[in-house]
Amino acid sequence: MPIRNSTAVWNGNLVQGQGTMTVGQNWFTGPFTRASRFENGPGTNPEELLGAAHAGCYAMFLAAILSKSGFTPDEIRARAEVSIADGPTIDRITLHVEASVPNVDEATFQEHAQRAKAGCPVSKALAAVPEINVIAKLA
Repeated sequence: MPIRNSTAVWNGNLVQGQGTMTVGQNWFTGPFTRASRFENGPGTNPEELLGAAHAGCYAMFLAAILSKSGFTPDEIRARAEVSIADGPTIDRITLHVEASVPNVDEATFQEHAQRAKAGCPVSKALAAVPEINVIAKLA
């Protein structure tokens, strides 16, 4: 497996400083500031990028285990809500998942959704987060 790279550059102090984060080989570059991280300022933040990575990994992993069980999904949409608390600490991630999967019943789908939560590599990497929830529904 290849090694993946991302970069971040920060200039200045915490309050007035600013930076950029770049994913991969310039696939995405976004600005970030204290305001974009801890308030509602313009730009992105590490938690949003972590959430995007978690949602993407989860959706792919769910597709893989569903397909392995004979259920080929038409579409899986995952949205991650990442909560940051005092510390600062990421204290909760909630994955909202909506999937269109022909011929799968609700119980089987929910079983696979929970298996994907446990098996997704990004979920495993985030084991220190006290609470990771999946709210999954069939479309």
